[in-house]
Amino acid sequence: MKKYFERISNGLLKENPVLVLMLGMCPALAVTTQAMNGIGMGLSTLAVLVLSNLVISLLRKAIPDQVRLPAYIVIVASLVTVTELLIEAYLPSLYKSLGIYIPLIVVNCIILGRAEAYANKHTPGLAVMDGIGMGLGFTVALTLAGAVRELLGSGNLFGARVMPAGYEPMLIFIQPPGAFMIFAAIIAIMNAIGIRTRQRQLVESGCDGNCALCTAACESPKAAPAAGKTGEAAKAKIAPAGKTLDTAAAKPAPAAAGNPRPAEAKDAEGGKAE
Repeated sequence: MKKYFERISNGLLKENPVLVLMLGMCPALAVTTQAMNGIGMGLSTLAVLVLSNLVISLLRKAIPDQVRLPAYIVIVASLVTVTELLIEAYLPSLYKSLGIYIPLIVVNCIILGRAEAYANKHTPGLAVMDGIGMGLGFTVALTLAGAVRELLGSGNLFGARVMPAGYEPMLIFIQPPGAFMIFAAIIAIMNAIGIRTRQRQLVESGCDGNCALCTAACESPKAAPAAGKTGEAAKAKIAPAGKTLDTAAAKPAPAAAGNPRPAEAKDAEGGKAE
């Protein structure tokens, strides 16, 4: 059960398709002028993602590898067509707001990416949970960006007036440049939180974060035995030389030319005496 909920948490935070993986940026930048548009696009993508992952996982052994991408596109296109017709019938205002971006879900890289990377290799249950996690992550990212852009760009939130009457809307935030700025700010905040979290985990695990010193400490025990072996080898090389010197000192020095040896001198003295 843990791995099923892990797929949802990964899609929301660790592998958020927009804020971490940078996928599906075209609709994310285009439709997030209002928070409601972000929710509509996110939930539409969520429905298509969950159903496509389920169908592709069920048919993963039946679809030949040579035609798997065309098969994925046919499956996704069928689901997107159904979703588009339902939105047009029951949510006409949302359909007008999203416009061409609803049929473009067919070629959304999140849909095809999860189909190829995950649904094609895992069981239907895990594939569905992965679709839910990625879809929720996509919805949260679009809704958050749309809410900030709507609040700063028009003073409203979900269509209701929030800012005071004297507030002057910053129109740049409901234009394309504003989308880039808002997503950049959100991603920067998430990266800053992630870096601090990783640093705190390193400190709690006993690491001070100084990789250079850690590497030196890991290498120093290896260097110490090597140095010891080098010293022992040096002593081993010096020892024979010492023995040679001792042996040389033990042997008598050869007699110089014209000086008789001690034994010969005694014989010579004995001969003279005689």
